Amino acid sequence: MKRIRNFCIIAHIDHGKSTLADRLLSFTGTTTAREEQAQLLDSMDLERERGITIKSHAIQMDYIFEGEKYVLNLIDTPGHVDFSYEVSRSIAACEGALLIVDAAQSIQAQTISNLYLALENDLEIIPVLNKVDLPGANPEEVTDDIVDLLGCDPDEVIHASGKTGFGVENILKAIIERVPAPKGDENAPLQALIFDSVYNSYRGVETYFRVFNGEIKKGQRIKFMATNNEYFADEVGTLKLKQVPKQSLKAGDVGYLITGVKTASEIKVGDTITTVENPTKNRIEGFEDVKPMVFAGIYPVDTEDYEELRNSMEKLQLNDASLVFIPESSAALGFGFRCGFLGMLHLEIIQERLEREFDMTVITTVPNVSYHAFTNKNPDTILLVNNPSDLPEPSKLNRVEEPFIKATIITKSDFVGPVMSLCIEKRGQIVNQTYLTPERVELTFDMPLAEIVFDFYDRLKTVSKGYASFDYHPTGLKASKLVKVDILLNGQSVDALSALIHADNAYSIGKKMCEKLRQLIPRQQFDIPIQAAIGAKIISRETVKALRKDVTAKCYGGDISRKRKLLEKQKKGKKRMRQVGNVEIPQEAFMAVLKLND
Repeated sequence: MKRIRNFCIIAHIDHGKSTLADRLLSFTGTTTAREEQAQLLDSMDLERERGITIKSHAIQMDYIFEGEKYVLNLIDTPGHVDFSYEVSRSIAACEGALLIVDAAQSIQAQTISNLYLALENDLEIIPVLNKVDLPGANPEEVTDDIVDLLGCDPDEVIHASGKTGFGVENILKAIIERVPAPKGDENAPLQALIFDSVYNSYRGVETYFRVFNGEIKKGQRIKFMATNNEYFADEVGTLKLKQVPKQSLKAGDVGYLITGVKTASEIKVGDTITTVENPTKNRIEGFEDVKPMVFAGIYPVDTEDYEELRNSMEKLQLNDASLVFIPESSAALGFGFRCGFLGMLHLEIIQERLEREFDMTVITTVPNVSYHAFTNKNPDTILLVNNPSDLPEPSKLNRVEEPFIKATIITKSDFVGPVMSLCIEKRGQIVNQTYLTPERVELTFDMPLAEIVFDFYDRLKTVSKGYASFDYHPTGLKASKLVKVDILLNGQSVDALSALIHADNAYSIGKKMCEKLRQLIPRQQFDIPIQAAIGAKIISRETVKALRKDVTAKCYGGDISRKRKLLEKQKKGKKRMRQVGNVEIPQEAFMAVLKLND
């Protein structure tokens, strides 16, 4: 155990985590020249296309230092705030963290929030200044920033370059010297933490775990404490580039376990594994509960695929524990699921993964949050409104309460003005403003959760030029003046497009939605009226003009009454068409609401 080191890599987006991980793998000889490629650990197509890390990736390296052989378990984590749950799970399985800072961009939002996550778990932090070879790098100034943030000595900051491999040896030396070896008792009852799992269609669920105490052996009877289910450990092993089966893993090791479980719901991330013969009394404290920010409905295009979608979502939930879902139904779209996500990028990635990995074509409804409604008849009975179509009629409605949050934003002092005006536009009220340093300010706001759902993150990043970290926690519900804006197509209400909006913004949002839909809905043989309504009152209207066919082209010369007769005939046909015609709504229309400010 003295020669094991468990560490993860944390940083802001694009500060070079995955590239540095590649250099560590090649320097320790974990990968051969043939296997090497950029962002080697990012195995998903989506990750490679977008150039972002979506999943944490665990891998084991062997390294000989001063004649001794050390085992280094590395976890590469995502940088985007929407995948911060992945980071918190990785941190729970480690004793140390490499905090990487870009020498050109300095300390940024996620650097700070990931650092706080690591400090809460008492991890040893090794600061690494990456990209020092860039022409725009400013190593001295950024080193001072790191020293201010961590309170360490300037000599402790390691200068490195993920591109050229400069400084990699110093990083490995620092990991061995500074990161503490895992503590644990090999003779105690088995206690192992599940920090991730993936579904393999041939072998069932593969569970990734970290042993804190005791030993896990192949063929042993084991028990998962949260579900109380018992299994045989069919295969245990360590995670190199490919899985390496072993006879046993002891305290301090990180590895994988295959039990032949085929049902995704039987395995919970954060659970504790122990043995049946000699079980441990104490569970390992897992990580914080996931708090979804955005709710949206996901429906199969074909209603018959509902069960298949449920299976796909369960398998995806194994791989991404921050996804939560419950069944729901809609008049326009049939049966589907109401899902909770950590943000808009998370929603986009889940939708994309369902289509790529499980061949499920899905429709996503307009994202929203949960409200409490009260009627005049029963003013004390809470009606939970997850879907705007569940809201009672305006005449019966007493009041609606919406969830509020306390939002904390850390930004540079230059951007306080734009950030404040954005939050006030989103119905936020400033509670506190603290200068952490002359350069960095912490702003606290009371805001409705619904206002941060759509484009708040994107706009916050835009007004602060990428430098703003955002965190929040719920503070309860408050009564608000909310109205339901319905969208009518050809006189029919489309429940998947309705939204609950504050009365002051209802008119402008209704108008924008109609304009946006007019651009997206394809033209038919008849006029399609698009209307926004509050109750029975129409507040906005646009029309998608019909495709015209010149029926009078063949009438050249002769009496005008011939032309009129043909036009009248066509008019009747259009009218009938409009009564029986069905307006197809493209998928982009459901997501159009999110891009109203573009």
